[in-house]
Amino acid sequence: MEIDIITVALLILFGFLGAFLNSIVGGGGLITLPALLFVGLPPTTAIATNKLAASMGNLTSMLTFLRAGKIDIKLLGPILPLVFGGSMLGAWTVHFISPDLLKPLVLVMLVVVLIYTLYKKDWGSIEKRKEMTKKSSILFFGALVVIGFYDGFLGPGTGSFIIFLFLMMGFDFLQASGNAKLLNFISNLAALIMFIILGAVNFTYGFIMGFAMIIGAFCGAKFALGRGTKYVRLLFIVVTSLLIAKNAYDFFVK
Repeated sequence: MEIDIITVALLILFGFLGAFLNSIVGGGGLITLPALLFVGLPPTTAIATNKLAASMGNLTSMLTFLRAGKIDIKLLGPILPLVFGGSMLGAWTVHFISPDLLKPLVLVMLVVVLIYTLYKKDWGSIEKRKEMTKKSSILFFGALVVIGFYDGFLGPGTGSFIIFLFLMMGFDFLQASGNAKLLNFISNLAALIMFIILGAVNFTYGFIMGFAMIIGAFCGAKFALGRGTKYVRLLFIVVTSLLIAKNAYDFFVK
């Protein structure tokens, strides 16, 4: 497949920027998905191709956070197969049900996340992990499975929702972000496999953007680990606000 130098440059530039942002607080799809649409991919192909590139970036940032000890493998291990299955089911379901049905709910949830984060000014600055009862464990893991399904089905805001959930459990922003990277990688991988089966992925565009996202993800994770929770919280608020604006525009204007 022929590809011109301008398209390559755009994929590399926006792949790097999207992965840098995504590796810290999520929301990289705000940059990478519009870029794939801009270079001429149809919507379904762009979404599928974005999963390939995002999987490469998420793997890199996840490994960086893992080496820094910011991912709780013992806690997340049992839930990974369920998140994987939920995301694959979501990617399959999107062929039968329009994702537009979820957009109003997603917009409301993002607004709640933003308001709560702004209200809790010291939230996520230090670890205050809560003891997990049987009931809270079921709710926590159940919510992660639902988010996994959502990531495969639609996607925007997934990272923010996962981080918010971990913050609710008493994790600080760095730990929440690290754990979110593992779960986001698993859900992206599951959706990618389904899209490959359905023949929807443009591998040329995906690998070009993906390699740029590897570099961006590494730089972003290092930035987060070096700067600490204060900067991650600020970026989380900015990205969530942008997600709200994008979803509101799609719902009310388009």
